[in-house]
Amino acid sequence: MAEIEESTILELQEAMQKKELTSRELVLYYLSRIAAIDKCENGLNSVLEINPDALFVADTLDAMRANGTTPGMLHGIPVMLKDNIGTGDKMHTSAGSLALQHNYAPYDAHIAKLLREAGAVILGKTNMTEFANYMTDNMPCGYSSRGGQTLNPYDKTANPSGSSTGSAVAVSANLCSVAVGTETCGSIISPSQANGIVGVKPTLGLLSRHGIIPISFTLDTPGPMAKTVSDAAVLLGAMAGKDENDPAAFNAKQTDYTQYLDKDGLSGARVGISRMFVENVDEETEALESIIPIMKKYGADCVELPPHGLTSGDKIGTIMSHEFKCGINSYLASMGNGNIPKNLQEIISFNQNHAGEALKYGQSTLVNAQNNTSGTLTEPDYINTISKREEIIKGFDAIFTDNKVDVIFALAGTGLPAFTGFPSMTIPVGMAKNNLPLSSFWIARRFGEASLVRITYALEQILNARCNPLNQK
Repeated sequence: MAEIEESTILELQEAMQKKELTSRELVLYYLSRIAAIDKCENGLNSVLEINPDALFVADTLDAMRANGTTPGMLHGIPVMLKDNIGTGDKMHTSAGSLALQHNYAPYDAHIAKLLREAGAVILGKTNMTEFANYMTDNMPCGYSSRGGQTLNPYDKTANPSGSSTGSAVAVSANLCSVAVGTETCGSIISPSQANGIVGVKPTLGLLSRHGIIPISFTLDTPGPMAKTVSDAAVLLGAMAGKDENDPAAFNAKQTDYTQYLDKDGLSGARVGISRMFVENVDEETEALESIIPIMKKYGADCVELPPHGLTSGDKIGTIMSHEFKCGINSYLASMGNGNIPKNLQEIISFNQNHAGEALKYGQSTLVNAQNNTSGTLTEPDYINTISKREEIIKGFDAIFTDNKVDVIFALAGTGLPAFTGFPSMTIPVGMAKNNLPLSSFWIARRFGEASLVRITYALEQILNARCNPLNQK
C-alpha cells in the first residue's frame, strides 16, 4: 500500500489511479489512527463522531473509479467536518452542545452536498469549542460539553486554540486528509496556527453557510484546513459555488484553485508588509521578519505599508451579540426536530437543568444574547455598526488599491479580515524553541484567494516548514 501519512491529495489520487491504494484502505488507515492516537487513553480527542457509512461510501467510490468515473480531485478522499456543519445522514450536528446531542440535520449543508458531489468521503465530525466559542467567557479552546477537551498534538498542555479545534488537530495529526472548519473571528486561522497547518478563511460569500449552525450572518464562513497549500486549494475549489439558500453566496463562482499552484508565484508579486499591531519583537516576529528577504530573493516586490487607523475594535462583538439570537432561533426552527430545543431560551433552560454536565464553564454569553438583544436586529447600535463596517470595507480595500499590492503579509494578527469579509490565510513557517509551530498571516482583497494560493504555495515550497507533530520528538 502507498505511503499515506503525510501524502497530499494529489499524491493520494495518483496512488489510487495506479491501483496502489483504494479509498477503502484510506478510510481504514485513518480509522486505525483515530483509535490509536485520538480516542485512546490520554488521546487527542479531536474526533467527535465517525460516519457509520464511511466504508460503504468508499466502496462505492472505488467501484466508480474502476468504471472510469472520478468526478473530481476529492474522489475517495476522507474529509472531516466541524460539528456545526449539517449532514443529512446518520451523524449528529450539535456544535458540541449536549442540548443539541440529538440533532439530526434533515439535509446536507451546501458545502457538504458539494463535497459529496466531488467524491469526498465524509469520514466524521470533529470536536469544537462549544457553540463556536460563543457560550461563555471562561471556556477553554477546544472544549465542548458533548465532546470534552481537544488537545494540541505538539504539546498536550499547550492551547490548541479554537473554535475549529478538532478540525485543526485531526489534520495536523493525520487523522484525515483534510478537514473543514468555520470562522466568525479567528476560528479557522487561530487553531491552524496553533496546530501547524494551513488554514483559509475565504471571502465572505465564496462558500455557502446554508446548513451550518450560525453565530453571525455578517461574519460566518466555512473554510478549508489542510497540511499543505495544494490540499487547501483542492478543498476550497470543491466547496465554492453559488447557493440560492444563502444570499451572500448567490454570486459565488466555482473555481479550480489548483491552477494557481505556481512554484514561481513570488516572482513579480507585490506583497504589502504590515507591522501594525506588533507590540514587541519576539521569536515569532523575528521568524516572520526573516521571510521578507526570502520573498525578495525569489522575485517579490515587498512594499512597506504605512500605518492606518482602521480597526474592528468591539464592532465584531456588537454584530455577533445581536445576530446570534436571530440566527440560532432560525436554525433550530428549520430542523423541525421535537427532540431538541426550539430556540435559544430552551437551550439555556436545558443547560440549567443539566448543569453538572452542560455548564462546567457556564453560559454567560448565551444568557447575555437572550436577555439583552431582541433577535429582530432593530437596535440602533447594531444598525450603526453595520453602517460603520461598510466604511471600513472601503478603507481596507483602498489599502490594496493605493499601494498596488496583491496580498498583505501581516507580522501581527488583526480582526479586520474577519470583520470586513476579506480572505485571510495562514501557513506554517517554522518551529519555536518550545517545539510549537510558528505561523504566518496573509490577507487579500475580496475574492482574491487566487493571489493567496499562488504566493503562499511558492513560499511553502521554499520553507518546507510543515512538521509532523507525532514525529518531532
